[in-house]
Amino acid sequence: MPSFPALTHVALTVRDLSVSAPWYRELIGIDPVIDEDTDAGYRHVVYALPSDTLFGIHQHTQAAPDEKFSEFRVGLDHVAFACASRAELEEWVARLDELGITHGGIVDAPYGSGLSFRDPDGSALEFFAPPAGG
Repeated sequence: MPSFPALTHVALTVRDLSVSAPWYRELIGIDPVIDEDTDAGYRHVVYALPSDTLFGIHQHTQAAPDEKFSEFRVGLDHVAFACASRAELEEWVARLDELGITHGGIVDAPYGSGLSFRDPDGSALEFFAPPAGG
């Protein structure tokens, strides 16, 4: 049996790229590596994250339903971005505050610490760090 491959990319559907693309650009702090219309019926903006992971946002030509994201529906619950330590999470608290992004503060658990927040469409996002000492 082959070993399970690493995650290469995540793509979230957004309602309006003119709102979400600048929001993610400001959060991530880099320009996208792709910003284009596709032949598949959507426009996408893609960011290259560390460790060769891509993070994309898509706006489809078919209008999205007039509802916010809910992690209680079957499908995506949240997307978590890796941080090396709780100290790095504390830096992200300051950065989210600077950007005016509401968050839930750092929550510590035996398996690690998380900092949860939402994008303009309500998609659940998190910065996550492993517990101290591994």
